[in-house]
Parts: sequence; C-alpha cells; structure tokens
Amino acid sequence: MSGWFDWFGDFVGIAQGWLYETLVQPLLFAAGLINYGDQAYDALEWVVIGAVEVAVMAVVLGWCERRWSAEPLVDRAAVRTDVLYTLLHRLGAFPLVAFALLVPAFDALEAALRLDGFSRLSVDEWWPGVTDLPVVSFMVYLVLLDFVDYWMHRGQHRFAWWWALHAVHHSQRQMTFWSDNRNHLIDDLLRDAVLAALAVVVGVPPGQFIALTVASRVIQSVHHGNLRWRWGGPAERLLVSPSFHRLHHSIGYGHEGPARGCNFAVLFPVWDVIFRTADFRPGFVPTGIGDQLRGRDYGRGFWAQQWLALRRLAHRA
Repeated sequence: MSGWFDWFGDFVGIAQGWLYETLVQPLLFAAGLINYGDQAYDALEWVVIGAVEVAVMAVVLGWCERRWSAEPLVDRAAVRTDVLYTLLHRLGAFPLVAFALLVPAFDALEAALRLDGFSRLSVDEWWPGVTDLPVVSFMVYLVLLDFVDYWMHRGQHRFAWWWALHAVHHSQRQMTFWSDNRNHLIDDLLRDAVLAALAVVVGVPPGQFIALTVASRVIQSVHHGNLRWRWGGPAERLLVSPSFHRLHHSIGYGHEGPARGCNFAVLFPVWDVIFRTADFRPGFVPTGIGDQLRGRDYGRGFWAQQWLALRRLAHRA
C-alpha cells in the first residue's frame, strides 16, 4: 500500500511540475503575477488530484450506475450541468483555498493567544502513543469534521436563508454521482470555510487535510449515485449508503417534518441515530423538492440556478 501511495505521489509531483512550467508560469510572467508563483504551484497539486479523482469517478462510478441503476436516466442535460459543478469544485480547489487562506490567519491568532497561555487543539497530543498515530489521527479528524458537517447540514435545511441556497442541491430530480457538487457557490464557500477553519483549529496537517477532503468527497459521490445499493445490517448504520442518502433527497422526506428532513449525515449515520433524524426504510422514491411538483422553477442551467437562488435569498432577507 505504501508503494502505491509513493507511486501516486510521484505521479502528482511530475504532473504538477509539468503544468506549472508549461502553462501556469508563462501566464504568471505575462500577467506580471510571478510573485504568486509559489501559491500557484501549491494549488496545482490539488488540481492534479482532482483531475485524477474525476477521471476515476467517471470510469468506475459511471460503470456502476450503468450496471446497478436505481432509475432510468432520462434527463441528460441536468446531469451535464452537474458535471460542470463537479469540475468547478474539484478542479477549483475550494476547500484548499479556504484552508490556505485560513492557516496564516490562525497562525497569527495563535501567536497572539499563546502569549495569554492558549494554543490550538492539537489532536496529536490528546493521547500520546495513540492519537499521534497517522491512522488514528486521520479517523479522529474525519469524525470531528463529519460531526460538524452534520450540524451544518441541519442548518442548511433549518434556516430559511441557507435553504434558499441549499435548495440548488436538492432541486436535482435526476440523481447521479455527479450530483454531489451541485451547490450554490456561496453555499459551498460557507461550508468549506467552516470545515477548513475547524481543520486548522484542531491542527490538521495540510497533507492530511487533502486526504480527508478527497476521502469524504469520494464517499459522498458514491452515496449520491443513481445506484440501488443498500449496505444492509450493521453496515447500513456505519456508513451512509445510496439508499439512505436518497431518502434525504426524496420528495416528501428530504425537507419536511419537524427536523426539516431526515438522514442529514454526510458520512456516518450515527449522528442521525443519536439525534433522531435517521430513516432507514428501503426503497428508491423520486427525488427533488415538493414545490417543484407545483411548478416552482429552480433553473435548468448553471447560471439560472445560481441567479434564482440569489433571488430566493433576497426574498428571505
């Protein structure tokens, strides 16, 4: 396994260097922005990883959806829009940009607070000999980030202004693995900034932050898929399945009731179980938002979806 990671790291480094020298560096020189060369070079690492991630998704999850589809694919135009969202998010490095911008700010804040006896919460130091092991710290970080993500997801459904933005994600009636990144840009930036801030506060190293983000995104792509997959048994309560998450997107379930929906967990259903928002019933019901059936327009293309969300937000203000 370590050999594979070494090979992948070498591949990313070679591709990163080639892209920088061939495309980015000449553009920076031409624009008089070569002072930002180091930042641009670092960002290219994320672009390369994102490109590999998208390619693997397209091949592997594309084949899985053809083999185990939950419903016929009848609206290919809607899926093409979701592909655009995916490319923008996964090649645009939203999480990494938020993380990179927050690290210097938190470093300065920590330096000031340290004079008063405060420092950031370093997970590695919680239990010496245990939490400083890479695998253990990785899982601790993943659980912490997922716990906060669960409550943000609850907020996206609970607060009218946030739902005005988050509705872009739920308005997709043709779910596929591309649907994960179908979000309003402001919604994405808010969520990524909060998670990046948490990662900085608990001391996540930059390399682990990239690994955490990629692992989370791959799992989320799977459970947004047009797949008749249900883990069943105890596994259904350990990791979100396509069946479990589809109910969250379903008309009549995903944004209704006292909790304004169900199955908010991003990775681990335990949060829904603990806070009583879990619904494990099987089946694959139609997805979307209830008022779409009454004619409400959430937009067909990228720009229409972004603009209509801003109009909904302004109406709520």
